[in-house]
Amino acid sequence: MARREGSTRDRSGSTGRAGGTGVSRFGLGGLVGGTGSARTGSARTGSARTGSGGGWLRAGFAGLTTRGRSFLAAGVAAGICAVLLGQRDLLRVGVLLVALPVACAVMMGRARVRLSLVRTVTPSRVVAGESTRVRVELRNLARAVTQVLLAEDAVPYALGPSPRFVLSRLPGGRRAAVTYTLRGQVRGHFDIGPLQLHLGDPFGMCEVTRSFTATDPMVVVPRTWPLAGGPTGGQWGGTGEALQGMAAASGEHDVAIREYRQGDDLRRVHWRSTARRGELMVRRDEQPRQMRASVLLDARAGAHRGDGPTSSFEWAVSMVASAAAHLSARRYAVRLLVEDSPTAWTSPSGGSGAGALLDRLAGVRLQSDDELAALTAALHRSHGDGVVVAVLGEVSEELARALAASRRPGTGALAVLLRVEDWAGYGAEQSAEQRRRVAGLLRTAGWGVAEAGPGDTPTMAWARASAGLGPNGGQPGRLAGVAR
Repeated sequence: MARREGSTRDRSGSTGRAGGTGVSRFGLGGLVGGTGSARTGSARTGSARTGSGGGWLRAGFAGLTTRGRSFLAAGVAAGICAVLLGQRDLLRVGVLLVALPVACAVMMGRARVRLSLVRTVTPSRVVAGESTRVRVELRNLARAVTQVLLAEDAVPYALGPSPRFVLSRLPGGRRAAVTYTLRGQVRGHFDIGPLQLHLGDPFGMCEVTRSFTATDPMVVVPRTWPLAGGPTGGQWGGTGEALQGMAAASGEHDVAIREYRQGDDLRRVHWRSTARRGELMVRRDEQPRQMRASVLLDARAGAHRGDGPTSSFEWAVSMVASAAAHLSARRYAVRLLVEDSPTAWTSPSGGSGAGALLDRLAGVRLQSDDELAALTAALHRSHGDGVVVAVLGEVSEELARALAASRRPGTGALAVLLRVEDWAGYGAEQSAEQRRRVAGLLRTAGWGVAEAGPGDTPTMAWARASAGLGPNGGQPGRLAGVAR
């Protein structure tokens, strides 16, 4: 769990920044705070320091409630009538009606509440449909007892309503903590906070809001499905210099021989080759080549149907997430082809590859209709580098031909074609005929193809596509990779 420091904001408008843990004094003036980062679980402390200045009076009057403004208006009206009618008693009433909200505004504008905030989000990355716990801890850094405070932690609407809670009077140096639960129904990158405190006077005449600026990130990643029934292995492939030697099964470096050059370490002399050739030869160590896989997501707005979490696009994102996590777990270097450009290759030896891919998919959105053509062109530029997995919505034959040609001979390629009309409920015959032609083009090029609808799971679609791999696309149940 990580600990992070933040800053707070006074809605009167004055701002500032500084590093360190900081103290929170709510009123007017400058601010203190810092920033940091966290991942699995995160904690952030926020603080503000407010001092005296000309803005406190303006902030107090801006916080007048409906009751306070009504009293002020009534007092002014009573005073005017008292002057016109010569009624001194009515004038006293008017003065009282005006004095009460003005006094409350002055009191709230000059209010000093010194608090520090620590927010803890555990975990900060959840799968869609799961929950996370948020703990908010406030500490009174002053000696005086605070008044009763109404606190509200700002939460994106996708995570539910913003929680509100009442903090009773807090003695100096004491802490108060509140825990609430958020449920990530929709994938995405969200910020929790800032925390707002509402201070009010006992008569309800004035209410002033103070806001911490510190927020904490929360990532809701798409759901992944186990793909144990799909391809589980890989073959080394490639052309040119990448095929100078086979990858060592034990993971050790491949060994190649070259002529000795001045300055080479004599400990690298390969004596057997030297004796055979009659001249000094040295070892040239090369890293083992990696199996690679490209996972393409068709994110065109016109290719999908349905709305919200039950749309065909969300099903496609879950399918892509499952395939990427599956291949990454089998030590493939994986890249995503999404949003007009491919991501960087993940490291097959690192443990964070799948997490980075899921974080990217958490924020993917529908794109323009020319997005698939750009991704296919990027795939062509890399010559179909390694295994190719494509999850497609409604696609034309022209785009299907371009995608089919991106597969390199001897490598595996899988395509999942979505029956988007099942999400829309119309156009079944026309879409089905076009999908059959697209599937035929891909199968002819050696792709394994499967159709999927809202009643299917990514596990089922993956297994059917893997079983459909032809002899040019790798043996059924086995994927081919490209060495790099």
